[in-house]
Amino acid sequence: MHALTTATGAHRAAAHLHAGVNVVADSRHAPYPGHFVTATPPLGSGRDRVTALGYASFILVGWNALLVPSLVPAIERDFAQPDAGVGVLYFVTALLFVTGSLVGGYVMERLGRDLALPAAVFGMAAGLALEAVAPSWTIFVIGGALAGFGSGGVEVGMNGLFLDRFAENRGRALSRLHLCFSLGALAAPLAIGALVELGVAWRLPFAATSIVVLAVGLGIATSDLGVHHVAADATSGGRPGGRRVPLPLVLLAVAITSYVAAESGVSSWLVRFLDAAPIGVATLALSLFWAGLAIGRLVASRVAHRFAPMAVATACGLATGAAIVAAVVVPWIAVSIALFAIAGVACGPIYPMIVASAGALYPARANAVSGILTAAAVAGSVVYPPAMGFVSNSLGLGVGMAGAGLLAVVCAGALVAARLLARANLHANVKVVA
Repeated sequence: MHALTTATGAHRAAAHLHAGVNVVADSRHAPYPGHFVTATPPLGSGRDRVTALGYASFILVGWNALLVPSLVPAIERDFAQPDAGVGVLYFVTALLFVTGSLVGGYVMERLGRDLALPAAVFGMAAGLALEAVAPSWTIFVIGGALAGFGSGGVEVGMNGLFLDRFAENRGRALSRLHLCFSLGALAAPLAIGALVELGVAWRLPFAATSIVVLAVGLGIATSDLGVHHVAADATSGGRPGGRRVPLPLVLLAVAITSYVAAESGVSSWLVRFLDAAPIGVATLALSLFWAGLAIGRLVASRVAHRFAPMAVATACGLATGAAIVAAVVVPWIAVSIALFAIAGVACGPIYPMIVASAGALYPARANAVSGILTAAAVAGSVVYPPAMGFVSNSLGLGVGMAGAGLLAVVCAGALVAARLLARANLHANVKVVA
């Protein structure tokens, strides 16, 4: 009986790797970890409500990511802070985002999303409210740290929730979810810039955003967040066991770190790289890069379900690397801008497809997997953009931008290695059982 169970688990995990599954289970009432009760995901208005709240939360996470950058001049004047002070704020916020990702994944594994996910949203709202009323720079940084911690928990929780609720089509669902992040990031500078030109005080966007986040948190707290896991046996290859992180998941973490390092490196330094062009042209190039990223995720949400998520992410990583390197070496600014826009389109599907791939490999541990990958992703954004500044001083910014392209290729290589290793592990499991 044990051999039969193990063989079934191995074949089921293989199915997760190559496609998706339609059988799901509700673990809210499971008496023991790894023993799941077969159930059907909720349909109709309940599922639609949770999905809409997930989209809204990711729009707000994306909006929050660009809130301070869009208001830096006014914030610096009000608190009499230099650029270095804002740099410290960015570092603290990113560090707490990583912490929120890891803690959020752990707490949701132990307590469930019904408690932990609304708490993360409320923490984000509280941090934004504190920033809105902060009487000193220290309090403002504390508010940013709290908002970053909550944002990390929200991203982990929603990634895990969509992995579970859309087990039949994770790639499409996560592409749509992360498209919302891109839309929020695109909208923030435009909307806030218009408000600033109208003379609106910089604190008002923080207060208004806090209220909207609070409303979304109340909606999540009053919704059914039933944890609908893909059915998997405790003995199968479909869930990581013990305290060891499986090597395929380590490789996926390397891939997502490399991708985010490349994306954030380009986003952070593109305007500076195009300093030979008028500032309006350089900022347009940055807008086109982000617009391309949103378009890539929109396209992926429509067609990516026809392909394996890991294959899509690998192809997009290679295309991104080639486009960025080409954009760096071409001597014509117009062509360079077009290539950066193409790189943005190729970037779009990579993040959600990596998360979808991890969800397919470890369907019973969506929260833990999401926490690990989200923390790894933020690590990429914390390390590489600052490093590009030092590279620029010594070797030139072009070298740093080309390095971003090479990191996208590293992402593709890590994905290939993860896929091969996962296949080898599954085949080994089947041989052992036989």
